[in-house]
Amino acid sequence: MSTTSIYRRIARRETHSPRSALAITLAVILILVSVWLGTEIVLSMIGQPALLVAPTDAEQSIVSAATLPYGILLAAGIVLAIVGLVLVIASLTAGRRARHVIETDRAVTVVDNNVIAAALARHAAYAGGTDPDNTHVSVFHNRAVVDVTPSSGTTSDTAPIKDAVDQQLDAYGMRPKLRSKITVKKTGKVGA
Repeated sequence: MSTTSIYRRIARRETHSPRSALAITLAVILILVSVWLGTEIVLSMIGQPALLVAPTDAEQSIVSAATLPYGILLAAGIVLAIVGLVLVIASLTAGRRARHVIETDRAVTVVDNNVIAAALARHAAYAGGTDPDNTHVSVFHNRAVVDVTPSSGTTSDTAPIKDAVDQQLDAYGMRPKLRSKITVKKTGKVGA
């Protein structure tokens, strides 16, 4: 196995989250329902009262479900279809962690989005001539959103901030590549 394929596997493992929590939750729910059904059947066989619903009553309810109003049956079917669709989509798509990979030849470098946001905020504040506390950056999968609030009585130009942020993003060489969106607020912040 080559080094690049190992690096690729490590990078994927660090940037994508497994669906373990969903699988464990569904397994626990199925186990609890199975235990409950088994308990109800055993209680029915030995002539004891049911915990929640006796198997014969449950069977009668299912058989008589066709007599319910059409709207209720349609709504229940739609809800079940949506739950099933969500579970199928969740099982087929990979979860994403808030991390990016920096391209290097010798190692796998994974950087958290909060670290990227802090670095971009510092550079954007310097380029815009604002206080770093007045700069807020949110980093998503393929986008960095920079919100700058200038000090009261001053203005900040968007172009130098965008240039500084884009230059930093290019220098980092992240995968997937981030695009920047800069927003300079019209009203300033007092005291900064």
